[in-house]
Amino acid sequence: MSHLTSRRGLLFGAAAVSTGALLAGCTSNESSNDEPAANDQPAADDKPGKPVTIGFAGPQADHGWLNAINDNAKSRAKKYSDVTLEITEGSNDTAAQIGQIETLINKKVDVLVILPADGKALTQVGLQAMRANIPVVNLDRIFNTPQAYRCWIGGDNYGMGLNAGHYIGEKLKGKSGARVIELAGLDNLELTQQRTQGFDDALKNYPNVKKVARQAAEFTVESGQAKMAQLLQAQSKFDALWNHDDDQGVGALRAIEQAGRDDFLMVGGAGALSAFQAIKQDDGVLKATVLYPPTMAASAIDLARALGQSKGIGGLAEFEIPASLTLYSAVVDKTNVDQYMPTGFK
Repeated sequence: MSHLTSRRGLLFGAAAVSTGALLAGCTSNESSNDEPAANDQPAADDKPGKPVTIGFAGPQADHGWLNAINDNAKSRAKKYSDVTLEITEGSNDTAAQIGQIETLINKKVDVLVILPADGKALTQVGLQAMRANIPVVNLDRIFNTPQAYRCWIGGDNYGMGLNAGHYIGEKLKGKSGARVIELAGLDNLELTQQRTQGFDDALKNYPNVKKVARQAAEFTVESGQAKMAQLLQAQSKFDALWNHDDDQGVGALRAIEQAGRDDFLMVGGAGALSAFQAIKQDDGVLKATVLYPPTMAASAIDLARALGQSKGIGGLAEFEIPASLTLYSAVVDKTNVDQYMPTGFK
């Protein structure tokens, strides 16, 4: 799985650009006695180093993306002979997940990677770990305070909407009176609101494009099918659909097929394998999906290992890993789907 991480710019192995080379490219050719000490920084790589026990706690894997999070963490940890992964069962019950994390704290793991079911509700246990001198890598759903984690890594919900909007806007650029609709996720989640805001902001760049309908689903196949059927019934004609989530998109595509509609283009969200396969086949309405990559869990393991070994990231001048890393929401369509196919989740 190492190629997945380097593709997004977190370079940890032999493929990493050395810091010295990076700095040399930014300075003059004249030699100097006061070159940055960071030229000789210890950067994490694939070579075995100090043994690190990483505790991993996430919510229940009741969604394709969350299951892929667990798979990416496990696969990444197996790559390193110096990493021992202690992974919890996972729970959507806040009290249960707190208990699981406290068990890992009591085991005195070296580093914790936590994807909280609810970032706000689990902030205190993040603080508890940090106060116990166990650094925390907060994965995706963010704690209420940076004091509860050493590093945050996650996706860009606003960027998802922004890139989906720009993709659709460019496809409809020459069409007068273009109409688009949106199949959102759970409206009580901030991430859903961010995705919609990004989408709306992108569409402001295309005066010929108007969003005429929006329906919130629940990130499930069943809700995607039901809510899409409602949209199709209410909107006899539109040019593009943005669906926030590829899992609910399976249901949306069923509703579209049942209605016999093929007069618009569809853009999905997250990066499911089924979406990639449909995009590659290119015989339906689904033409692209905007990534929310579960490979972030593999990168979280890389970051936790670097923390446990007191190392930085190859290719960066700093001695320490960053405080936060926001992943890019790339658009995958038929032009680049083969490149991303190995990252698709089931």
